[in-house]
Amino acid sequence: MALKDFLKKQFIDVIHWTEPEDGILAWRYPMQDMEIQNNAQLTVRESQMALFVNEGRAADAFGPGLYTLNTHTLPLMTNLMNWDKLFQSPFKSDVYFFSTRMQVNQKWGTQQPITIRDREFGAVRLRAFGIYSWHISDARAFHLKVSGTRELYKVGDLEGQLRSTIVGRMTDTFAESTIPFLDMAANQVELGQKIAEHLRPALAELGLTLDSFVVENLSLPEELQKRIDERIGMAMVGDMGRYTQFQVAQSMPIAAANEGGGAAGIGVGLGAGVGMGQVMMQAMQQATHSPGAPSAGPAPVAPVAAAGGGAPVSSAAPAGETKFCLECGQRIPRPAKFCPECGKPQG
Repeated sequence: MALKDFLKKQFIDVIHWTEPEDGILAWRYPMQDMEIQNNAQLTVRESQMALFVNEGRAADAFGPGLYTLNTHTLPLMTNLMNWDKLFQSPFKSDVYFFSTRMQVNQKWGTQQPITIRDREFGAVRLRAFGIYSWHISDARAFHLKVSGTRELYKVGDLEGQLRSTIVGRMTDTFAESTIPFLDMAANQVELGQKIAEHLRPALAELGLTLDSFVVENLSLPEELQKRIDERIGMAMVGDMGRYTQFQVAQSMPIAAANEGGGAAGIGVGLGAGVGMGQVMMQAMQQATHSPGAPSAGPAPVAPVAAAGGGAPVSSAAPAGETKFCLECGQRIPRPAKFCPECGKPQG
């Protein structure tokens, strides 16, 4: 009885596999000192594939389902072994199971900045990171090129290879693209789709299918980011002449609130700023005149206070009888209700 029980254990009647933990991609069914019985049952669950390997050669692959193993369900292996007895005796073969479920939340990133050529900034070094997902779609190709004869193959064993492949394909995508960096950063969904198009053929060679690829962030070195911020600030300022006038007008209430020497000192600085702004505006206006047009000569500059804080340079109007326009900063008579320069009502 004991010998009969021992012999019975050497023949396999049922072959199946349930994943004991996450992250397993391939697992070899234990076959040492055992043979598969004719008409044995093979169970392949959803999200699995099974592959029979005979004498080192990959033979039949099975998707989800219940199979009775015989010459009809193992045609390739039957041809390899040349069974002349219609597969009536037990046989020895390696059986590998593969998990085909989606491997989600796989992270990728550039450990070192990659250098690309941008048509606006020239050569720039950028970093990027995101997530992607994939699954095994061709068990035979994955076995031949990746997992091989290992008893257990996990996701972690493949992560380094996939990340390096992603970075390489990203560089190719940027090299072929003529889109400026600022436009790429604003359209990360489209950028992820472009990278995925370059990445899918490389994964297909390994028996994998890329399900999704997401670019979460693109970043530049801190020095270049500061230059971009300065450029944005200059674009927001726009007309420097009008910006100078606005700054002077904003300073007027502060100057009016100060009395005595403090107010006089602020008035001197403001008057000098207004005069400088007018000179700059006149120079820009003259530069825009056509070469053939007669020059009208520089417009008269409003008198400004002397550096010592005394009387104004021009004695056209005493300093005590004038004030500054709240809109344009022009010196005007104190009793004036409207500015003769810009027409702004005066309080």
